[in-house]
Amino acid sequence: MVSRAVTQLYDDILRPSGLRVTQFSILGAIARLGAANLRQLEYMLAIDQTTLTRSLNLLERDRVIERVPHPDGRIKAMRLTLKGRRVLETAWPLWARAQDKVLRELGTTAWADAQRRLAHLLRIAVTKRKLSRGRRRRQPSSVSGRRSLVAG
Repeated sequence: MVSRAVTQLYDDILRPSGLRVTQFSILGAIARLGAANLRQLEYMLAIDQTTLTRSLNLLERDRVIERVPHPDGRIKAMRLTLKGRRVLETAWPLWARAQDKVLRELGTTAWADAQRRLAHLLRIAVTKRKLSRGRRRRQPSSVSGRRSLVAG
């Protein structure tokens, strides 16, 4: 419930840019990396593959990102388009305004404590996800009845 409220705050302030906070985070990550593949973004942003793929498809549809060739043809790499860079430049000060609002409301001490606690929760979630994936991959396909898919 708290995460939805915070997400809504950022989404409301980012609205003039046409981005939601998850899209802003994805574009920011791609901008930092220059070009990024699905696995890099999934790890960097701790977003599940289904949600990430859906968001990437929307961003690609809106011509904010584009696919780029990768030496390993199985890997889906993306980079920002010129439009994507412009959208991100428009969104950045809006995101900063939302961040300032959160900091003013919480105070720097509470914000630092929240960041520390959330980072700890993230480490736990990522570790649990890795362990869960490892168990699924070790199962023979005849036991699980499914093929293991590894996204790039």
